Amino acid sequence: MEVPLDLARTLAAVVDAGTFDAAATALALTPSAVSQRVKALENRLGRVLVARSKPVRPTEAGAAIVRLARQLALLEHDALAALGEEAGDGAAAARRTSLALAVNADSLGTWILPPLARVAAEHPVVFDLHRDDQDRTAGLLASGIVSGAVTSRAEPVAGCVSSPLGVMRYEAFASPALLARAVPTGAEIDFSALPLVEFDRADDLQRQWLAARGVDADAPPRHFVPASNDFARAIVLGLGWGLLPGFQSAEPLARGELVPLGGAPVDVALHWQQWNLASPLLDVVAAELAREARTALA
Repeated sequence: MEVPLDLARTLAAVVDAGTFDAAATALALTPSAVSQRVKALENRLGRVLVARSKPVRPTEAGAAIVRLARQLALLEHDALAALGEEAGDGAAAARRTSLALAVNADSLGTWILPPLARVAAEHPVVFDLHRDDQDRTAGLLASGIVSGAVTSRAEPVAGCVSSPLGVMRYEAFASPALLARAVPTGAEIDFSALPLVEFDRADDLQRQWLAARGVDADAPPRHFVPASNDFARAIVLGLGWGLLPGFQSAEPLARGELVPLGGAPVDVALHWQQWNLASPLLDVVAAELAREARTALA
């Protein structure tokens, strides 16, 4: 059985766009033509490939086809770039490919953009960054949505290779204003009552820290601030306490805007995983990220 590549690319466009109408606009086709192409591919493979929801979601079979389409697009880019260089023709090499990567919020907010900017300055690529928790970014890689991911998972996803980046160390901080307001003079901090800040409901760093101190992690009142820089800002402003990496705590700590709360730090080991393809572009991205991580991460 062969997978028609034009139909696979159409399916990937639908998944990227989220709707058949949006995919039709991107492909300069009618929505009916896009729907017919996806239906033809489903009939050929004998599988339902997308759930017709809003946005559409690939089924397990559909994710495999989307992954194939993305891998072929990446290999096509590498081949055209090589041909352009050999022929001395900048036009072929100048065609830009979109590279989808999954990144955890704290890496996105601190160290990962400079190496990506260096790659974009030297190579015809645009990045489509997907932000998610470091424990869940590997799932985006497995589904074929992204071709590389910064993840806490060391074991390679099927069809991928994994390499260590380093460790992001988190320590607990609060603002002097919060402690003055919530902790009586001379009293010990009652962490079961002191408000805390969490990124979202998948963020378990504060829970790990509390559990290590023997505190019920469900007891404290909590605020949810789902953006890395805003999360750090909320702690500085006294909304609650929380764990911050050195990137975000060093300057406010030096200005007296944060107070360390002690306790053992929480270390999160980060890894880079990418498709196991002989792709010069992916290898350049991996090399730049590793180079940056050597100085940015412990």
